[in-house]
Amino acid sequence: MSQHSSLKGTKNVGAKRSVLKRFERVKLMKRRGQWKEGQSPIGLPKTKPDA
Repeated sequence: MSQHSSLKGTKNVGAKRSVLKRFERVKLMKRRGQWKEGQSPIGLPKTKPDA
């Protein structure tokens, strides 16, 4: 019996993600000047990574 294609190993280990994790969003917003010190990291807007 053959293995289903979705269960095979990923060829794209370093695939480009479309949405960042919370700590990555905070870092990017600080770099862009959109982060205010003391701001809560909960409920951040979705931020696309720089190309």
